[in-house]
Amino acid sequence: MHIGVVIRNMGDLSTREIMKAAALGAEERKFESIWVVDHIAIPPDDSEGSGGRYVDILTTLAWLAGITSTINLGSGVLIAPYRSLLPTAKQIASIQELSNNRLLLGIGLGWMEAEFKALGIDRKDRGKITDEFLTFMNKAFNEDEMELNGQKFLFKPRPTKPLLYIAGSKDYSIKRAVKHGDGWIPIAREPEDLIESLGEYKKLCDFTSKSTDKISVVSWINPKDKARSAEKLKKFKSMGIERLICGLQYNNVDDYLKQLDLLKSLKI
Repeated sequence: MHIGVVIRNMGDLSTREIMKAAALGAEERKFESIWVVDHIAIPPDDSEGSGGRYVDILTTLAWLAGITSTINLGSGVLIAPYRSLLPTAKQIASIQELSNNRLLLGIGLGWMEAEFKALGIDRKDRGKITDEFLTFMNKAFNEDEMELNGQKFLFKPRPTKPLLYIAGSKDYSIKRAVKHGDGWIPIAREPEDLIESLGEYKKLCDFTSKSTDKISVVSWINPKDKARSAEKLKKFKSMGIERLICGLQYNNVDDYLKQLDLLKSLKI
């Protein structure tokens, strides 16, 4: 099981200096991947924990690609309905190209009504928009020539398509992951929380003859509690999870790096 770690691109700890030190620290310790999150318009009455500060996810991934060399770069997750189709696909292809194919693309529907309102997007259309985005992504990375709105154009650069991990544990999200994704990226606070939806995902994959080897799970880990954390990681590993993406609570760079060292020392 691969181990990835979340880097905060939100709140007071999302400064250039802190994010750089965290990313390089994770790469130096040979973690498999680093992940950042996506919000675009946090309302004042729901800004606790971030103060409404979110550094753009794709800009952050592009920047991280430039300061790292080997570690994989993950979106956990990019909210597809928030962005224009073609410019976003172009950004993703460019990051994949310039990072030497290190991008892992988690894709989600979004949920915060205020963000959809600020963007002028009907939240009810989020599934349709996401399906259109995923269909385009799967096609664009396989064909040089594309067409939108009756206009043909060349989609280049066209690197290897980043793996698409579809978020969510609802029935419609699991079906979307099986239909459009290369894998699935649910959130589970505890391994037991994943059992039912994991069974449904595997059942649908079996029905469609699709592999179940691309499952990345986002969970919260407290490496300072070594015994509890090791038990949690072992349970996820026993479930056949490809990658555990660990969210860490930290106060500064030193705290983050110490937790990385503790996480690395766990015997699973």
